[in-house]
Amino acid sequence: MLSTKRKASSAAKAPKAKQQKGPPVKEEEKKKKKPESGGWLQNLVMQKRTKQKEMEFNQKRLRFIRDAKIKRGSAGVVYWMLRDQRVQDNWALIFAQKLAARKNLPLHICFCLMVPKSTLSTLRHYSFMLKGLKEVAKECKALNVQFHLLHGSAAEVLPGFVSSHSLGAVVTDFSPLREPLQWLEDVEKRLPTDIPIIQVDAHNIVPCWVASPKLEYAARTIRGKITKHLTEFLTGFPLVERHPFTAREKAKKIDWDQTLSSLKVDRTVKETNWAQPGTCGGMAMLESFIDFRLKLFGNQRNDPNINALSQLSPWIHFGHLSAQRVALQVQKNGKSAAESVTSFIEELVVRRELADNFCFYNKKYDRVEGAHEWAQKTLRDHAKDERPYLYTLQELEKAKTHDNLWNAAQYQMVREGKMHGFLRMYWAKKILEWTSSPEEALSIALYLNDRYELDGQDPNGVVGCMWAICGVHDQGWAERPVFGKIRYMNYKGCTRKFNVAQFEQKYCPQKCQKLRRF
Repeated sequence: MLSTKRKASSAAKAPKAKQQKGPPVKEEEKKKKKPESGGWLQNLVMQKRTKQKEMEFNQKRLRFIRDAKIKRGSAGVVYWMLRDQRVQDNWALIFAQKLAARKNLPLHICFCLMVPKSTLSTLRHYSFMLKGLKEVAKECKALNVQFHLLHGSAAEVLPGFVSSHSLGAVVTDFSPLREPLQWLEDVEKRLPTDIPIIQVDAHNIVPCWVASPKLEYAARTIRGKITKHLTEFLTGFPLVERHPFTAREKAKKIDWDQTLSSLKVDRTVKETNWAQPGTCGGMAMLESFIDFRLKLFGNQRNDPNINALSQLSPWIHFGHLSAQRVALQVQKNGKSAAESVTSFIEELVVRRELADNFCFYNKKYDRVEGAHEWAQKTLRDHAKDERPYLYTLQELEKAKTHDNLWNAAQYQMVREGKMHGFLRMYWAKKILEWTSSPEEALSIALYLNDRYELDGQDPNGVVGCMWAICGVHDQGWAERPVFGKIRYMNYKGCTRKFNVAQFEQKYCPQKCQKLRRF
């Protein structure tokens, strides 16, 4: 989890399918048919990985933070797991295993668990993360890979672990956010200078530094750059196999329940019951998206009353699920819903990787000063405009506004850890309209998003708020009070898009008195 506190001013197992009676089906026809029982996707993916186990690793996926040779006498290689918390479909782990096997060395995985003193450190986030890591540890044990849960910041605990275990190389994954980048810098300073450090972008399909070497203006400027690389990078994954070299020291046994119960987190933001953590849960959600919701995505994704979205963002955020795996399976299994596939790939690949580009190349990615100059100017010009309503952080957090649609969206986020994508835009823009300054609006929007959303503290969330409030990756529109040239959204416009009353009735605490408690 991230260590910075942003301050604001004031799935069960499906039953096995029954055998069907009738004439025998040819083997070719069996392969064409999608299995009818739950779990078909997991089985299919495992078969594909096995067939591709000799696949070469594309060296463009990595960059050397420190280029050095593994010294003789080393006792292993360690993958410092950060953003991509999974075993399979993980280019960083794939590379680490290939490196270790090439040197006849054991393989270790370390995760450094640190809980910042912050209201952003919630039970909702840490429970989801630890339950996913428990699944990782179990899979590692079966693959003869030692999984270590280290307590403390990476700079404090990782260098000592590397030295005490005589490890010869550190492989890690990639995040564009300032905190993980600082952690990497701190670890580099404390590790011996003869230890190579290799970073692999296991999160993006096209590695961030390959897609573009600079800050991109908008989706239209990066789309072609990403698209031209997809043939090279949108490939299958080789299987992470049982590691052939055994470590002398076994990893300490982890009491996962005790670990979670001992964490000093905000337990008022409770766990959600709709999202099963871990890769298995993510694959089940992907399977259900392909089977039931993908066909609706193209035309109905902007209607909050219709279950047409993938719902995959928590698993992608925590790295329990690879965006590349999602893209591969949606393209392969969604051929009958071409319009939906095109729209979904635009969001999953272009827009998501644009967010990483923005945060990596813009050091002020979560401040008004990080917006385009035209947006900064228009926000300055209208900073003193009279606001129709002014709400405090506390009023917004408890959904005590005059707008039942906004309240319903806020309530959904607080209770479920998610908010429909269309409403996230409306929600953030209203915060700009109802607070005293753009700076306060951005601070509050980021704080609420990062505290309650299961996919909070993510480049996508940052850029979503920056788009809504500061016009990032957008253009200037007709000038109006408060917003200036920032794109405007209002309640009446929402009523033309979907049945607002239906959504309000489901979530709004003002209309449903029994739902008033937060």
